[in-house]
Amino acid sequence: MDKSKVYFTSFKATAHENLLQKLHRLMKSAGFEKIDFSDSYAAIKIHFGEYGNLSFLRSNYAKVVADYVKELGGKPFLTDCNTLYVGTRKNALDHMDTAYVNGFSPFQTGCHVIIADGLKGADEVLVPVKGEHVKEAKIGRAVMDADIFISLTHFKGHEMAGFGGAIKNIGMGCGSRAGKMEQHCEGKPLVITDKCIGCGACLKICAHDAPVIEAKKAVIDHEKCVGCGRCLAVCPRDAIVGGSGNSIMMLNKKMAEYSLAVCQDRPHFHISLICDVSPNCDCHSENDIPIIPNVGMLASFDPVALDVACADLCNAAPVMPGSILSDHLEKAGGEHNDGCDHFAMTHPDTEWESAVAHGVKIGLGSREYELLKI
Repeated sequence: MDKSKVYFTSFKATAHENLLQKLHRLMKSAGFEKIDFSDSYAAIKIHFGEYGNLSFLRSNYAKVVADYVKELGGKPFLTDCNTLYVGTRKNALDHMDTAYVNGFSPFQTGCHVIIADGLKGADEVLVPVKGEHVKEAKIGRAVMDADIFISLTHFKGHEMAGFGGAIKNIGMGCGSRAGKMEQHCEGKPLVITDKCIGCGACLKICAHDAPVIEAKKAVIDHEKCVGCGRCLAVCPRDAIVGGSGNSIMMLNKKMAEYSLAVCQDRPHFHISLICDVSPNCDCHSENDIPIIPNVGMLASFDPVALDVACADLCNAAPVMPGSILSDHLEKAGGEHNDGCDHFAMTHPDTEWESAVAHGVKIGLGSREYELLKI
């Protein structure tokens, strides 16, 4: 089998070509124009960043992608799904406010923002997928309504998945709130009793009579619950949360299967920028010192190969002094450039290999790649 082609360019710029122009050239070299965008809707999946976090990708990069789509006759929009946790992106109104505050307004990017799973995170499409753990992925409707899918990923560390790359951006990012819960846990929500006001909103939305009110507090019968997550979307006090119980390996496998559901049966293209490599996800309302210096920009038609190439480049990079990674290495008695897995060292309880291996197994992509530098 031929190796997947992954195109790379550094963040070095000149007076004759700035970084935005380099990104355009990278996409062109990687074959972006092979996609027929004529009169087609193109979803550009990006993380808008939690309010207070400053490591998310700048909106300037999103504008390059959106403008290129329009240049080729397409109709682009930026998109993401609502979060499972409580924050500034748990419903479409707060999510769009945060996106605009962080620079992703139509006036800055040249295209609109559409929150894919709707106002409360319940607008989803059940997408059949040939997975081992997921048979119907719960994907935000606007993502699936698009004719073409593009991921624009900030490659960084992640406290659960090891790193946040294309698979994380696509699989977890495109899941509705119920889809996120399915990936994060066994799909059975729990009630935080102290927050519950016994309003009964969860009872009204449930088709399986799983929630009941006892002593003026909601309780969910897990024997009846099917894990759809709609109760999370309607709770006015955020008293219902996803349960726990999934291993890191299961999380990674489900993310790969959700990614396959998003990408299958339509054109897709993937871009990852290795810059401001924070140790944690951009879902955090803060960002720490980057664990490595900026590396470069990569693009490919293969999201699995793209993630492996990004991980290899990051692991070959020097460690940033003063970072969490540097602290962990010093405690372990290692040197800054001893060939260790930087992401496993940053978060020792994580591993990212299972997402890659499972992605290969289910046909999402290949881990074998050829890195083409431009």
